[in-house]
Parts: sequence; C-alpha cells; structure tokens
Amino acid sequence: MATDSSADTIETVAAPGPGHGGHQAGKHGFGAMVLGSIGVVFGDIGTSPLYAMKEALHHSRATTSHEHAVLGVVSLVLWALLLVVTVKYVIFLMRADNKGEGGTLALMALAQRAIGKRSTTVFILGVIGAALFYGDGIITPAISVLSAMEGMKEAPNLGASLQPFVLPLSAGILIGLFLVQAKGTQSVATFFGPITLVWFLVLAALGMYHISDNWSILRAFSPYYGVRFLFENGFVGFVILGSVFLAVTGAEALYADMGHFGKKPIQTAWLFLVLPCLALNYLGQGALVLNHPAARINPFWQMVPDFAYWPILALATAAAVIASQAVITGAFSLTQQAVQLGLLPRIDIKRTSETQSGQIYVPAVNSILMIGVLLLLFVFQTSSALASAYGIAVTGAMFVDTLLAYVIMRQMWKWSRWQSLGLLVPLGMLDIVFISSNLLKIPDGAWLPLVLGGGLVAVMWTWARGTQILTDKTRRDSVPLTDLIEILRVRAPHRAPGTAIFLTSDPDVAPVALMHNLKHNKVLHEKNVILTVRTSETPRVREEDRITIEQVNDDFKKVVINYGFMESPNVPKALGRSRKLGLKFDIMATSFFLGRRSVVPSAQSGMPLWQDKIFIFLMRNAANPTDFFKIPPGRVVELGAQVTV
Repeated sequence: MATDSSADTIETVAAPGPGHGGHQAGKHGFGAMVLGSIGVVFGDIGTSPLYAMKEALHHSRATTSHEHAVLGVVSLVLWALLLVVTVKYVIFLMRADNKGEGGTLALMALAQRAIGKRSTTVFILGVIGAALFYGDGIITPAISVLSAMEGMKEAPNLGASLQPFVLPLSAGILIGLFLVQAKGTQSVATFFGPITLVWFLVLAALGMYHISDNWSILRAFSPYYGVRFLFENGFVGFVILGSVFLAVTGAEALYADMGHFGKKPIQTAWLFLVLPCLALNYLGQGALVLNHPAARINPFWQMVPDFAYWPILALATAAAVIASQAVITGAFSLTQQAVQLGLLPRIDIKRTSETQSGQIYVPAVNSILMIGVLLLLFVFQTSSALASAYGIAVTGAMFVDTLLAYVIMRQMWKWSRWQSLGLLVPLGMLDIVFISSNLLKIPDGAWLPLVLGGGLVAVMWTWARGTQILTDKTRRDSVPLTDLIEILRVRAPHRAPGTAIFLTSDPDVAPVALMHNLKHNKVLHEKNVILTVRTSETPRVREEDRITIEQVNDDFKKVVINYGFMESPNVPKALGRSRKLGLKFDIMATSFFLGRRSVVPSAQSGMPLWQDKIFIFLMRNAANPTDFFKIPPGRVVELGAQVTV
C-alpha cells in the first residue's frame, strides 16, 4: 500500500514573487567568474575535439575528393559553432533568463509566467526538454572519458600493449568520479577553471602548430565549402551532419549554467577564449589530415607530438572528468528544479556546502547515472560506437528551447509575430536539420537516449497528472476552512495547549490532518497554523518575500512560505524568521501534523491503470516529507486516509 502526503504539503503552481539569479559576477570578481565558467560551463564542448572530427571524417570518404571532404567538414564544424552556439545561445537565448537562471525548466517557468496562466503546451515542452537532457546526459561521461583514454592506443611505442587497459581504466575513473560526489565538489571545483583553461590553450597551441602543415585549410572559414560538400555528397553529407553536431553538444550548458556565473562572464569566455581555441584546433586537425590522409583515423591524437604525449593524455583525462562532473552536477540541479516544479516526487537532496546553494548531492540520481554510464561503457566499448548514440537528445532539447523562446518573445518581449518568426524560423530549421540527421543514428544506438527520455516523459507526466487528480479529489471531498471555523464556533472542541501546524497545499480548505485530529482525537490546539509551501516560477525568492501571514481568527492563521524552484525548503528555519511578522514560534512547543494518504489504483480515476501503478510506485518511493522539509521527526504527527487515483 502506497502512502504519501504530497498534496497536503507542497504547492507547485506558480506563485508570483521576485527572485534573483545565482552567483553574480559582481560578488566574486569578473575575472574569477570568467575562469569559473571556463571550468564548469565549457567542459563538455571542450572535449568534443577528441572525437567530433574523427567521426565526421570517418563518414566523408564517398563521393568527393579528399581535399573537398576535409575542407567541407571543417567548414561545417566552424559554422555550427558560430550559428548554434554563438548566435543562438550566446547572443540570443541568454537574453531569455529567468531572474538570471537559464536552462529548459527555467525557460518553461518563465514562459508560464509570461503567459500568466498554466499552459499545457508549455508544460509538455518543458517536460520533454528536461527528459531529453537526462537521456543524452548519461552518455557524456562515458564518451568523454573513453575518448580521452583511447589516446593510449596512440602512445609512442606502446599503443598496442596499452589497448586492453582502455576500458577498465575508463570504468575505474568513472566509478571514482561518482563515488566522490557525496563528499561535495567545492574543493575540487577550484581547480576546474585553471585546468580547463590550460586544456583550451593546449588545444589552440596544437591547432596553430599544425595549421602551417597546409595553410589552405583557412579556406574552411568560407561557408561555400561546407555547402558544396553537402550538395556533392547528397545523402552521405546529410548523414555527416549528425557527426558534425558532436562539435556543439555542450551548447545547452552555456544557457543552463548561466545562473551560476552570470551572462557576461560566460559570453566573454566563449567569444574571447573558447571559440578561438576550438576553431584553431579544428583547423589544425583539418590541415594535418589534408597533408596526411591516414591521420583521419584519429586526427586529434595524431596532432600530439611524441614528447608531449603523456602530459596531454593526463590533461585530456582531467578535462574529460571535468566535463563529466559538469553533467552530473547539472543532473542534480535539474532534479531539484523538477521536484520543486512538481515534475518528480520528493527525492532526498543533500547539501554539500554551507555557503554555496548550488552545491547539492542527490544519491538516487548519482546511483542511476553511475549504473547507466557503466552499462553504456561496456555495451558500446568504443567512443565511435558511443558517438552513434550521442547527439539526438541534445538536438531535441535545443529545439524545445527554440519553441519556448517564441513564447517569451511574443508574450514577454512583445515582439511582433513576423519579428519572432524571422529570427526563430532559421534557427528552428537548423535544429530540424540536425535532428533529422541524428535520427539516422537510431539503428546504431541513438534509440537508447530516446527510450530513456521517453520513459522520463511518461514518469513526469504521470506524476504531474496523478498529483493534480489527487489534489482535485481532496478539494472536492474537503470542507472549506471558513465553514469549519463556523462549526467549531458552535460546537467548541476540547483545547490542547501549544501550537499545531498543519501542512496543506490548499490553505482555503481544512487540511486532512486537521479533520482527522478533530474526528478521532476530538481536540483543537490553542493556536493553529495552516501552512502552505509554495514554489515560485522564479529561481529564488528574496528573504523579505519568503513568508506571508494572514490572521483568520483567534484560533487560526494562514502562513505561506515561498521558495524558488532552485531552492530547498527548510520549514523550521523559515518559521524561525517569522517572529518579526508576529508569529510566535517555539519548535519545542509545536506539533507538525501531516496528512498521509494510502493510495489504491482505480480504473475510473482519469488515468489508465498502468499510470495509476506508476504513480503509486513513485509515491511509495518518494522522500519522507519530514526529511524533505527539514522538520524535526520528534515534532511530527501523521494522520492518514485511503484514497483512489
């Protein structure tokens, strides 16, 4: 039998209220924020040179000359970086921030607020975008670390003998990475920026060293060569676009991590360091392959001179670990947002830092990611095989961002329809081209992130729908608080000393726990607080807007605690600050009453029976509300009832 109190404990609809972004540049120094963004934001896209060119050149042998193939692939990579990353994300989408925060769920919440009401279409788009992030995010650690470790196959005089160690060493590094998550990443993260900075400078140095192999590679800056390559190769050229997209798979991180570093530091780091370094490296790989066609098998490692091989292998491994870390922490952050926005059940979220709100650890997500990454590693075994599964979900998530941006432009920025379409149609067409090309990878493994993403969409939709059904049912079966007050005025119950706090999602109806307390214990406390925890569609809520108190009568007060979707609720801490607003709160003289439901499936609930069973499973495995809201267990009383969904 499943039990839950979600509908009695948290409100997940929009709650208006101001907020602010994450760690802004002005607080820590602009240079420090730029360096920090290099370490966290650009880890994924910074490891793309290890495998992107190799995969694109692998498919480009068919219908065109060697020179045209290399120039075409490099041109497509450069223009993908310019159009997808620079124009779409750095210049345009970073303007659509939700109080400083970015990412699909932040964009969804902003779009909902811009419309002014719940939109099913916007909600579904947000769910799809979040699910696709998980779907492809599980591949990033595997492909990043494996492609770095595959460099051992190119070790001077040792390549063949080291090849058997590639897979076990990759697995060992990844297991170690997941195991240290529980300790927090604050101390390690201080090294991320400098290490990744050195990595990008090495990428640029390798590129410049080899551009002189064949200066004609600079012609790749002209889009003519990319377009000609596509036309000359026909369908094969279309297939190659799926591999070209591997060069920009970290673009969504620019937007998702905006709240941690601010808009300007990320834009500065991209335009003045990351983009030039990546461009130089891809040009260098192209020049090398023009002069030495055999280098196309693994152009990045063919660029590395023998004397620098081992230091660069160590640096590439460190960069791959950093890229993986960024995806893991991104999954933690996305999970927290999804729980707060009502897309997932309550889940155990631990803080690993007393000073930085973004430092969290989600044990369940960490375990699922580790198992999934290791399965991928041993099923696919090579970075080339993993590349076939990589990219499809990211292209889908990018297209979702484009569609949500249309809502922002029309409803919030008040752009005309033609202005909005004039900008977004070309970007959307580019997304669709990349999606279509990546769909061709489905038989080779791209089905995996799609299946995973589809499963997560079903879970999120089931949880949101089931919660709504449960809330509506509770509302229909409940007594309005005003009616209960009148009943109590006529027939006064026995009074118990102290304060009782009843958690509920709807402060206008009598909480289930209150009704059961009156029915079975026939008692009412001297002071009663109807407490609602609401999640705002802003990332964070200012402390002065955290609590609102409404005096109903001498017996009852309504208290609403507001949290942003990137904050973790702490009810006792918030109530402790409510003394200034006239609410006397002593934790040792207060009892918290939670309404706990036992849920059974019903064919007439409004959801299919299979969804009922999923919903009940999710409720059974949801985190205890006492832990989730940080309420002392010794002060909690749970009163339950059985309901059907």
